[in-house]
Amino acid sequence: MRYPDRVNQKEDAVIELNRDQVHKELLAAPSSYRRLIDAATPARLRQRTAGTRWTNQEMLFHLLLGYLVVRNLLPLVSLISRLPPWVGRGFAAMLDATARPFHMMNYVGSVLGGHTLHLPRMARMFDRACAALARRLDRSTDADLARSMPFPKRWDPFFTDHMSLLDLYHYPLQHFEFHRRQLTLDFPNGPGTG
Repeated sequence: MRYPDRVNQKEDAVIELNRDQVHKELLAAPSSYRRLIDAATPARLRQRTAGTRWTNQEMLFHLLLGYLVVRNLLPLVSLISRLPPWVGRGFAAMLDATARPFHMMNYVGSVLGGHTLHLPRMARMFDRACAALARRLDRSTDADLARSMPFPKRWDPFFTDHMSLLDLYHYPLQHFEFHRRQLTLDFPNGPGTG
């Protein structure tokens, strides 16, 4: 059973944040990520980031992780938006209740990923993730992009009470820009700066 009121809840967000803007963000992100990787010397990769416990290398993986996570969240949002509203609220509340273990897994996962994957592989994965997201965005209708569900706000500062699919496509750029500023690679540009 469908809930048309759930589909229409985020129409304002779809109007404010448009598909073309998000598509451009997805296409610009890989070159920005590669510039960060190209600026990274072995000594800089081992340095701590500003304001986190991660090194620059671990943070570079964490930037990639933001895009990988969105690829997996899109089908979940599409599914939950079709269920009764109480399902989405309950799911978000359950996830919020597990915020502490999530943050530990997020930290450890980025440490392990940063030390397991070499930079060229991370760059290729980043390229593929952005390309896949851009293709999926292109195939989505406005009604698809307006689908939404409640989100666990304690998991990420860029998660809001309710997020549409279009919000979710935009999320990795917000995540990227925030964490890029924490890198200590002495390289200022990110996806939004060309």
